Amino acid sequence: MEALGSVLMHEHVFVYLSNMLPEYPPQHPESDMADAVSKLRALKELGFSTIVDLTVPGLGRDVRRVRAAAEAADINIVAATGIYSHRDLPMYFSLNLKANGPRFLEDFFVREIQEGIGDTGIRAAALKCSTDVHGVTPDVDTVLRSVARAHLRTGAPINTHTDAGLKTGLLQQKVFMEEGVDLSNVVIGHSGDTTDLDYLEALIEAGSYIGMDRFGMIRNLPLSDRIATIAAMCERGYASRMVLGHDSNCSSETHYWGEQPDWHYGFIAQDVLPALRDVGVSDIDLSLMTTGNPRAIFLRAAEHGAA
Repeated sequence: MEALGSVLMHEHVFVYLSNMLPEYPPQHPESDMADAVSKLRALKELGFSTIVDLTVPGLGRDVRRVRAAAEAADINIVAATGIYSHRDLPMYFSLNLKANGPRFLEDFFVREIQEGIGDTGIRAAALKCSTDVHGVTPDVDTVLRSVARAHLRTGAPINTHTDAGLKTGLLQQKVFMEEGVDLSNVVIGHSGDTTDLDYLEALIEAGSYIGMDRFGMIRNLPLSDRIATIAAMCERGYASRMVLGHDSNCSSETHYWGEQPDWHYGFIAQDVLPALRDVGVSDIDLSLMTTGNPRAIFLRAAEHGAA
C-alpha cells in the first residue's frame, strides 16, 4: 500500500461517450496519448503517485490505452468496473440480464476484478455506479445492488457518482445497507458539489467516505465554496472521511462542461492544497485526505482478498 503514495480518488484518462468504438476510434489517438503521458508525468512531479480511473462501461473505457499511458508516465492507475448510467442499462447488459438471469451483472463485475477486463489481463480494483437526477430507477437499482454484491464477494471499494444537490448519496447508502455493505467501503462521489454540511455529515455518520472530487469544475460550485466546505468539515473533525479529486480527464469526446481552464490534474496540488492551508486546514488533515484515507480504503480491500 505504500506504493499508492498520494492519490486522486476520482479521475479519468480517456472519456469516450460514443458507443461507436472501435469502428470509429478517437480522431487523434497519437496526440491524445502523448498529451495523456505528459499530463500524468506532470502530476507525478507534483507529488501524486496514483489516480483512480473511474471510467467504466458507459464512458468508453479502454484499459489497454490507459495501461500504455500509465507505463509511459511511470504512474499508478487503478482501473474500475461497474456501469455509468443515470437511468437505463445499456442494451448489452439489459439483454444479458434477461438471457442469463439476475446475477449476470454481479458476476460480470466479479470476473473483471478477479480475472481481468475482457482479454486484457488487467484487473479492476474498484467498483463504480451512478445515481443522478432520475434517482433510483429500476435499472439503477439493479446496478447498485449488483455492485454491492460484487463488493461483498471481492472487497473492492465502491465509488459513486451522485447529484449532491438532490442528495442522491443517501439513496445509494440505503440500497447498499439493504445489501449488507459496510459503508466504510463506500466513497460517495461528487459530494463536494454542495455546501450542505448537514447532508455531508449524514453521509459520513452513516459510515461512508465522501469524495470532494470536482476541483477545477466551476459549473456546479465555485472554488471558494469548495474550499470553505472542506475547511468546515475539517473543523467538525471529518478530515479522516474525505478524499480529493478533479473528475477530470486528458481527452474526451464531449465538451459538455465548456471551457474550464483549472479543470486538470495539477489543480489540487498547485492551487487547492495551498488554499486549504491558507484557511487553516492542517498538513495532517491534508495528508489524510490525499494519502491516509485512500490507503485505508484499499488496505481493507487487500485484507478482504487475503482472508
